[in-house]
Amino acid sequence: DQITLYIWRKLCMTTILQDSSSVVEWTQTPKEKSLRGSDHQNSYEAEWDMVNTVSFKKKPRSNGGTFNANGESKWSFQFSLTDLKSIKQNKEGMGWSYLVFCLKDDVILPALHFHHGDSKLLIESLERYVVLCDSPQDKRILLVNCQNKSLSLSFENLLDEPTYGLIQKLRKDPYTATMGGFSKVTNYIFDSLRGSDPSTQQRPPSEMADFLSDAIPGLKINQQEEPGFEVITRIALGKRPEVVRREPVSAEEWTKNMDLEGRILNADSIKQMIFKGGLCHALRKEVWKFLLGYFPWHSTREERTNLQKRKIDEYFRMKLQWKSVSDEQEKRNSRLRDYRNLIEKDVNRTDRTNKFYEGQNNPGLILLHDILMTYCMYDFDLGYVQGMSDLLSPILYVMENEVDAFWCFVSYMDQMHENFEEQMQGMKTQLIQLSTLLRLLDSGFCSYLESQDSGYLYFCFRWLLIRFKREFSFQNILRLWEVMWTELPCQNFHLLICCAILESEKQQIMDKHYGFNEILKHINELSMKIDVEDVLCKAEAISMQMMNCKELPQAVCEVLGMKNSAVTIPDSDIGEDENVAPMNHSALTCQNISMPVAAANGTRDNTQQVAVTLSAHRLTPT
Repeated sequence: DQITLYIWRKLCMTTILQDSSSVVEWTQTPKEKSLRGSDHQNSYEAEWDMVNTVSFKKKPRSNGGTFNANGESKWSFQFSLTDLKSIKQNKEGMGWSYLVFCLKDDVILPALHFHHGDSKLLIESLERYVVLCDSPQDKRILLVNCQNKSLSLSFENLLDEPTYGLIQKLRKDPYTATMGGFSKVTNYIFDSLRGSDPSTQQRPPSEMADFLSDAIPGLKINQQEEPGFEVITRIALGKRPEVVRREPVSAEEWTKNMDLEGRILNADSIKQMIFKGGLCHALRKEVWKFLLGYFPWHSTREERTNLQKRKIDEYFRMKLQWKSVSDEQEKRNSRLRDYRNLIEKDVNRTDRTNKFYEGQNNPGLILLHDILMTYCMYDFDLGYVQGMSDLLSPILYVMENEVDAFWCFVSYMDQMHENFEEQMQGMKTQLIQLSTLLRLLDSGFCSYLESQDSGYLYFCFRWLLIRFKREFSFQNILRLWEVMWTELPCQNFHLLICCAILESEKQQIMDKHYGFNEILKHINELSMKIDVEDVLCKAEAISMQMMNCKELPQAVCEVLGMKNSAVTIPDSDIGEDENVAPMNHSALTCQNISMPVAAANGTRDNTQQVAVTLSAHRLTPT
């Protein structure tokens, strides 16, 4: 959307665009050119007007401004509002008014003179899009986005050390940023964002949401701009059922579900057993191939053998492609060279405490490297992105075979692909969906997180990016992944696992009044301390609680992959449906499209709707 503001004087007009990729371009007016002639070209005492607005894709620049873009006039210039550092005004009583723009890289642009006054109108229009305040050293200078103003700072205006390096890492390499910098959270993150002035200790509600949404472009998560003035729907989910897990599936149980030709007799039953208890380790090498889609569930033993033969040939053809690249060729292939360097760097630090990968010149490390390099040939557009080695490591550990591990990894990457794409669409979607689920479960906790600038659930980023790989012990992640691969009891079960973990930590976070920094630090310190069986029980119980709810919001139905049915009115006579039995996992329905939104006091009540004025926040992704 574009917001255009016109300020008319005799010869001056300005247009401002709302988005951060907008620029304001000024040029000397044709009238002035003709009146003054070339002898006045070197004078700053010229009238200016806005002749064009330019939208562009952000590209690295040596400085914040772009000069002589069209070569028409030496005085033409353009700059992004996000590059603006300060504005210098004229002294009072010293002739006509003028403004001088200084950019963040200390480039000073030619002065804009206002022979007929009204420079204040330009300042007022700019204040709609950037925060301006007086410099304590010079009252003539207006600083852009100073920290003692109670307004949100956009991500683009936080590019000052030490914040700059941290944010750049998040934008360029979210995996490294979350694995490295954010796992060692200290007060410097908070201090760099809020400054040392005590008056700045309380940051505006949406500041950190803006920070994250620009780090992950397109991310939009509900932030309450005016708490207490919105449409509120409270959903009573009912009592949460008790869940008991079973023992892992044994080799005997697996064999009983297979006919003489090796077909699986009842895939749904096997999946249900795996979901409830996981697998004994001896079965994983075989069963994971089915769970990941490498082997079809209905295939015979002979068909699987023939499939493996074809896949072996296909794998080694792709492996030969990168193996046969000479050093001279690689010098002219920067992408392959970058992939190789990144893989070598990551492989040497992946699960090195595990015996399968420990020590120098470990065969497991060589296989890890070769499979990742071959995947670059399989999907050259994606290539290798940091974090992918974390997904491959457990698979290779279980398979103990290069080819089988590769094709299982390919299947897993098909599920995880969007997490690693440049636009990070998978991460955006999951964070929005998680916010939707968590608000339904506990709107009070969501309100508390929002009050601490954590409503965007930024601390869950690592969980989602590599499916909890760094949160559980190596053996526990094997159990967790095989349970999730059953795709039971609903779609996006991993988001309910997030909810289960957060629910377990809610009391401590709220009782100890954790702020943004403390929440992030606390969540990171949960790594390797989470009980996988306890979390799986809670997540399953949450799923059953939601499935049994007759008035589940439409957005939640979509997240969990439930089928939509006729919408019922909350006050209508339900009749026989009141005693309906719990829904079967395979036949899920959704019967209400009311959206759960946090009330001002964060409480939940029986289902009701409270309509009040002003804004209505909805949790459905837009």
